This record gives sequence, structure tokens and C-alpha cells, in this order.
Amino acid sequence: MKTSRRSFFASAALAAGATAVSPLSATAAPPKVRGNVQLAIASYSYWHFREPRVTIEQVVEKAAALGVAGVDVLHRQMDLPEKEPLTAEHRGYLARLKRHAARHGVSYCCLSIHQDFVDPDPAFLKTQVEHTKKCIEIAYALGIGIVRINSGRWNTIKSFDDLMKARGVEPILPGHTEDDGFKWCVDCLQQCIPKAEECGVTLAVENHWGLTRTPEGLLRIAKELPSPWVGVMLDTGNFLEDPYDKLAQVAPKAVYVQAKTYFGGGEWYTLQLDYPRIAKILADAGYRGWVALEMEGKENPDTAVPKSIAQLRKAFRV
Repeated sequence: MKTSRRSFFASAALAAGATAVSPLSATAAPPKVRGNVQLAIASYSYWHFREPRVTIEQVVEKAAALGVAGVDVLHRQMDLPEKEPLTAEHRGYLARLKRHAARHGVSYCCLSIHQDFVDPDPAFLKTQVEHTKKCIEIAYALGIGIVRINSGRWNTIKSFDDLMKARGVEPILPGHTEDDGFKWCVDCLQQCIPKAEECGVTLAVENHWGLTRTPEGLLRIAKELPSPWVGVMLDTGNFLEDPYDKLAQVAPKAVYVQAKTYFGGGEWYTLQLDYPRIAKILADAGYRGWVALEMEGKENPDTAVPKSIAQLRKAFRV
């Protein structure tokens, strides 16, 4: 039978494709490798709540110059009043921020906010829920899919400096129990979920201080809120003792990661973190999301942030 020119080339292409894929089909699944995360820079890396304040626009420009894809925005670093409802003027500012990032080829990947869901006063908790809902709207306006959430703490140690001296451990408010704190926190988050779903924003509860100082506390909240709009944020520097086993407990639930470095010595403490080991923990857990640098050292960020990014690039092979 005579073979047409078209049939000949079609048969050859099929044979070549079969040859190309057959070795893969005969082997086991490839091993997990690093290199499947995206690096970002938390704006906090350039501003530790001291004057002069570094603007979000400046952080975007610095990230772009370093070839870093994302910026994690600290809400308190923005040119927005913390306690006022969003106005047309505020929305104009957010639009300009979004345009600025797009022009520099940078994405906003997280909005890190401050709120406290551990308090016996229903009126206070209502203000915290409303603040969180407003921040969800801010994230939506910037195209951000993650909002960093704190559980809150007992505030029986008023000064944050003193709390750090106590390694983040503080007494429970007299007349209450730890279960009370978890109930307040879960109830508040539950009230925020409809707004998060409406805006397509995940509430990522961080292993911070208070209820989430331990993996058990953080995972308890995640278990009590089995919503796709509530997740876990893993901060590599907030488990102060024996961090690696704790990070491994949390990693399978992580939807976002912040990675601390301490060049020049930390603001409150310094950890010697093994980032190749942390990268393996995340890879083994199947994490493929953002890893945002939080440089918390006292060295000038214009030198410390580039060194930190180089360290993370090497560890995560990106």
C-alpha cells in the first residue's frame, strides 16, 4: 500500500513522541525537589516601626531591583489611617499602589495585619472583626490572596519588649482559661470568613505569640475552622526553641511562609536558622507557595536584604 507524504510524517511524529515519553512512563515518580517556591520581600524588612518610614512604593522598587517577584505588605506601613473606614481617597491610594507594582513587574502576595481576637470584651472584639474585614477589602483592592492573621494574646504583659524577654510566654488573664481565648478567636475568625470568601482572600493564621505560640495552638485553630478560606502561616523565626520539629508539624497545613533573618543581630532575639533544612521540610510537605523574607536584624536593610535573598535563593534553589 502506498503511503502518502502526510501519513508518513504523522507516523514519524507519533513514533518520536512515544520514544520521548516511554522512559518516563517506565520510571517511578520523580523525587521531590526544591525550587518550586516564589520568593518575596516583606516590607517590614525595611521598616521596623522606627522613623524614617520606608514607603510601600520604595519597597516595590527595591524588590524589583533585586529581581524578587513579590512584596508582602505590612498594613501599618501603608499611607492609610488604621481606624477609619475606607474612603474614595484611600481607594485611590490603593489603585496607585497596584499600578506601581504592575509597572515594576512585582506582585503583592500578602497583607500582614495586626488584630487581636483574645479579649473578654465583646465590643472590643467587634472592632477587631470590623478591622479585619476592612483589611480583607484592602487586600482585594491590591489583588492579594493572603491576609496574615494574629490569634491575639492575653496582654497580661503590656510591653512587647517585656514579652520578648519572657520568650513570648505570658500568664492567662485572671478569671479566664485558655479555652476561652480559643473560643473568642475562632468565633471572630468565623465572622470574617464570609467577607474572605466574597473577596477570594485566605486568612492565614500565623504562629505568632499568644494562642499560636505553639504548633498545637496553631493547629487547634485550623482544626476548629475547616474552611478553605482559613489557613496556616508558617513563620520560621517564631518557634524559639527546637524549631525544626515544630516547623515540620505545621508545614503540611501551610498556605504561606515568612522567613526571618537576623543580620546585625535581631531586634529582640537572634536565631541561627538552617535554611537548607527548612527548605527540605517544606518540600517534603509539598509546599509550593510564597516564601517572604522578613529581615529582622539591625543591619542596614540595603545590605542585609540582598544578603538574605541570596541565602534563601541558595537554600530553596530558586
